[in-house]
Amino acid sequence: MKISNNLLRKSHFLGTKIRNLRKNNHLTMEDLSSRCVKINPEQAPSVSYLSMIERGKRVPSEGMLEVIAEVFQKDIGWFMDDSSADAEITPVKNNRGGIAGMALEPSFLFSNDILQIALPEMLAQTGTSGRQFAQLLIRAYQEYHRNHFPDLERAAEEVGQKRMPMDEHDLIAVCGRLGLEVHWFDAVPEEMADELGVMSQTVVRSYFEPPNKICLNNRLKSQPDRLKYDLAVHLGHCTLHDKDGVKSYLVTGRSQSITLNQGETGVAHSSEVNALDILQAWRDFECSFFAGALLCPKVPFRQLLDRMAYSIDVHKIIGVTPAVAMRRMTAVSPYPHWHYFDAYAPGTLRAVYRGNGIPLPWGNMRLVEDACQHWAVFRMVNVDSNQDCAQISVMAASGGPRIYACQSRKVSDLAENDHVLCAGIDLTPALDTQMQDGHGLAEQLREACVAGGGSAIIPQTISRELLRVAKILNIGWVESGLASEARVICSRGAVCPREPQCYS
Repeated sequence: MKISNNLLRKSHFLGTKIRNLRKNNHLTMEDLSSRCVKINPEQAPSVSYLSMIERGKRVPSEGMLEVIAEVFQKDIGWFMDDSSADAEITPVKNNRGGIAGMALEPSFLFSNDILQIALPEMLAQTGTSGRQFAQLLIRAYQEYHRNHFPDLERAAEEVGQKRMPMDEHDLIAVCGRLGLEVHWFDAVPEEMADELGVMSQTVVRSYFEPPNKICLNNRLKSQPDRLKYDLAVHLGHCTLHDKDGVKSYLVTGRSQSITLNQGETGVAHSSEVNALDILQAWRDFECSFFAGALLCPKVPFRQLLDRMAYSIDVHKIIGVTPAVAMRRMTAVSPYPHWHYFDAYAPGTLRAVYRGNGIPLPWGNMRLVEDACQHWAVFRMVNVDSNQDCAQISVMAASGGPRIYACQSRKVSDLAENDHVLCAGIDLTPALDTQMQDGHGLAEQLREACVAGGGSAIIPQTISRELLRVAKILNIGWVESGLASEARVICSRGAVCPREPQCYS
């Protein structure tokens, strides 16, 4: 097929545009190919060739493009680069995770060869460590799949037989069946700086020593919920990775690098991107997810959450940490639009999950000067109170304003550092499901909060709809949040909608 040089130079977004047109019109590639055959069988693309066009591997001839344009009733010029609206080249994600992606177009600039050169250079120039980059990749993968990892769930269920609760003696017995020995060591917290230079107390909780030793800090004996989690993580390491000999350290504190008494070092702050380091970071995530699934098996834990209306206190009934219970909520709930944060002072996140696409104010890579101070998770970091906080928030996001509900709790880690856990949901999709205009209600609530200086009593008409949704979802802290004023929040102070703005 002859391709004009002019078409080749002006069609870098063509594949993405065709793919989005096809999906928006609910057509398969077979459907589109057969439609083209009806118009002009000689110029019509085959299914395989159409697939290559959509992936940017081939450019259609002008005749073939005219046939495709006729199917969608478009002018052929619409497919060219100089008529590219953002929506036309934004990837269609269907019902995958809530985080918006970007189109890797023009495709020749996003080839594997170019990315392999550009990514290390970008990370080096921005000061992003290999570990931070690995965490970002894993988080994106986790959010894309909305915490749905059935193979890890099954592996945990085979080991634990869906028992809930399990105490530390049950887990030690499982270790014995797998030929693992439990040993104890002494280690005290020491003050260390993280990548941002912020000091905190850091201590090694436990580690695996090949071929079969699980080494636990004696400090865990007084905190059986944390002891159980560490045992479950190492059981995951041995179950999923067959005791492969790679040392696995569990560290408490902001810093993830610490020297052990034996002179060995935990996870290092490497400035280089190493494929093995990224693989090890993924294995650490797998083991952590396995631990949650072992201690809180999906079906019985979901049933318990349903009985307890998703109260955080569910962790006391089965003897796990609040963090484990709150993370598992995001994985077992039938409602998919969740987020989870674990925040340390002065304002960085050790853990992030955003299956609902909530904009992230800041993370664990840098501190920012204009962070929004009205997020519940960050307000509680600097408040001397251990009272739970339920909050209804409204924020402008991609596609319009959205209403969020969250429950936050301040806790202390094994090294006695205070931090705040937060689990939340996006209520807008639930409102849409009930045939309500979720974005319209969110805009009304946003206007009320802005008029009230940033917060306002929730109008009765909106409160009534949110209460209805809360009862349908059976999440009690949504109803608790309705008793307080709603707050308008933003991703950064530079886009603060308050009048006057928090940051001038």
